[in-house]
Amino acid sequence: MKKKIIIFGATGNVGSYLLKYALDYFPRSKYDIIASGRRKTDFFDKMGVEYHAVDLTCEADFDKLPTDNIHAVMLLSAQIPSYMDTYQPKKYIDSIVVGGYNVLEFCRKYHVDRIIYTQTVFDVSSYPHDIVLKADAKPNFSYVGDHAVYVIAKNTMLELMEHYRQEYGLKKFIFRLPTIYSYSPYPYYYPNGVKTKRPVYQMIEKAMDGSPIEIWGDPHYAKDMVHVYDFSQMLCKAAEVDREMGFYNVGTGIPVTIEEQIRTIIDVFSPKDHPSQIVYRPEKVCGGGFLMNIDNAKHELGYEPQYDCRKLFEDYKYEMSLNRFAELRLK
Repeated sequence: MKKKIIIFGATGNVGSYLLKYALDYFPRSKYDIIASGRRKTDFFDKMGVEYHAVDLTCEADFDKLPTDNIHAVMLLSAQIPSYMDTYQPKKYIDSIVVGGYNVLEFCRKYHVDRIIYTQTVFDVSSYPHDIVLKADAKPNFSYVGDHAVYVIAKNTMLELMEHYRQEYGLKKFIFRLPTIYSYSPYPYYYPNGVKTKRPVYQMIEKAMDGSPIEIWGDPHYAKDMVHVYDFSQMLCKAAEVDREMGFYNVGTGIPVTIEEQIRTIIDVFSPKDHPSQIVYRPEKVCGGGFLMNIDNAKHELGYEPQYDCRKLFEDYKYEMSLNRFAELRLK
């Protein structure tokens, strides 16, 4: 009998690419990949993928899901700060804690082997950003501000997962995410509740026009840049590994400077006869990323990153031409 893997959050920016990767990664003779998200859509039917619309906060919705031979659930669904246009912290509690508890209960009832879960770097946001962040870094975050309840809810879910591991034997694999890079036809987010085009899309548009692009702050400031398929590789390997648990940074281990990022964008997107010029603005403030230590992911999961900065943006350009998930980006 084939094993089933359910991806909660398959309609999201990252989840849709994870689903595509999983369909290619797992042998169809051994695994069925089940997609789930909140919205009603026939998008996955067109792909030949079983899909169920499930509101994680509604216990009855879980009755829609298959219940036999579920090997793993991948839980990406959550209300996130970057898509909250007005501050409503209860949505974090509902989607992350209540929704997560309902997923754990589903796992318990139907003897799911493992849960694969995504955390974010907000839980360690108070560490200096010029260090290499270790996978076992303890939580270090601010208890004030509009991200605090989000982080508290995420950390609460980690405690619930440990309870279910010790009490019921549910294997757990947790991944701490920096920004995951994947092209989306919806390029906006909501910092401080204000609809704003993401900086990477602003730079790509300027490069395509041959307009000048500014580098703010130190051009040698470096961070990890992770392509969505490297992230997906890690989660898929966690579905197969013979271990009880693991906590991993998602990353490449390769520092990418701001200058390298912008020069690559120009090389990939600018007209060859009219490339964008770089304007250095050292007086402006820029930063915010981490360098991620991924040693344990390489050793325990056999993970090997495949996407450097150039390959990442070449894939952006390719996905822009396909616009394969436009139907899912409803905003």
